[in-house]
This record gives sequence, structure tokens and C-alpha cells, in this order.
Amino acid sequence: QVQLLQSGGGAVQAGGSLRLSCAASGSPYSDYCMGWYRQAPGKEREGVAHINTDGTTMYAASVKGRFTISRDKDKNTVYLRMNSLVPEDTAMYYCAAGTSPGPGVCEWKYWGQGTQVTVSS
Repeated sequence: QVQLLQSGGGAVQAGGSLRLSCAASGSPYSDYCMGWYRQAPGKEREGVAHINTDGTTMYAASVKGRFTISRDKDKNTVYLRMNSLVPEDTAMYYCAAGTSPGPGVCEWKYWGQGTQVTVSS
């Protein structure tokens, strides 16, 4: 069992930056792949980025080059650094943890409580 506690987020103007944090507790953190999803009003939840147990990362095309996912194994925390934010990034952001049945694949099992990111033009 893994518990995920998110922090960060908020409101920022276009072009600004924010960092989201997700602290994990419970089962060995290093056994899980970690990721970030987002959901805007009226839209389906979409994957933003994830980081595998070997440290490799994957990004959605819409955020590649602007967002960076990283993890601190000593702190059991995963981060999402968001730069050059645009209004289209406005959404509720969710942290996720999962197991990996194969390279680059995560089966999401646990979710954070969500944190709002609002980008104004």
C-alpha cells in the first residue's frame, strides 16, 4: 500500500513556472514507477509525465521540453517542474504510483489527492 500526498500548484501567469511535489509513504517507494496526470474541466484525464524505476522518463508531446519529472529516493518524493506555462496547462494535477510489468510501462495503482494549477493569459 502506498499513500501519496501532493503539494505545490496554484495560480500563475502565462510564461511562469510552478513545481508540484508528491511524497510517498508505505511500501518501498523505489519499487514503483511514478507519474503525473492532469484533468481539465470537461476533458478526460491525460498522462503528463512518468518516471520509471530505472530513472528513465516519458512525457506527453504537449509538455515535452517544458516540464521535467524527477524523483528523490531519499525523500520518497517525485517532482514535476513546469516551465513556460500556458493557459492550456490549467487543470487538476494528480500524482500516481504504479508497478511496472515491462520497460517503460506503468500500471497505475495509487493516486494523490490532486492539486489545482491555473495559468492565466
